Amino acid sequence: MTENAELSPTDWVREQTEKILENGTTEGITVMDRPIILVTTTGAKSGKKRYVPVMRVEHDGSYAMIASKGGTPENPAWYHNVKAHPEVRVQDGTSTGTFVAREIPEGAERQAWWDRSVEAYPPYAEYQQKTDRTIPVFVLEPKK
Repeated sequence: MTENAELSPTDWVREQTEKILENGTTEGITVMDRPIILVTTTGAKSGKKRYVPVMRVEHDGSYAMIASKGGTPENPAWYHNVKAHPEVRVQDGTSTGTFVAREIPEGAERQAWWDRSVEAYPPYAEYQQKTDRTIPVFVLEPKK
């Protein structure tokens, strides 16, 4: 990715992102041996580009973005950025593209994406049990 985006202040997230940028690919970068993608969001207030590595949950060319924050009571900071600016860049391996994020608050489509996400990264189920909030699910669809 060539855009000038800010790295996370969280050490392990920043280190993951730096590896992806160094290698030019998300291949081989994992969380608990599970693959990730790199999403570039736009700050809700600042307008600055920000890198967000998330678990790779892909289905028919679209991706899920799960706002779990480990099951804490609040959404991750990127949640507000994606709500304010739903157009994002996704890097999966060496492939990049522009996607539009859409939150799915309830229903069968949300359940299908949630199930795919838990299959890809089982701790999501534990995170949901740890919090009273319904963990937000976004679908990132290729921009047309």
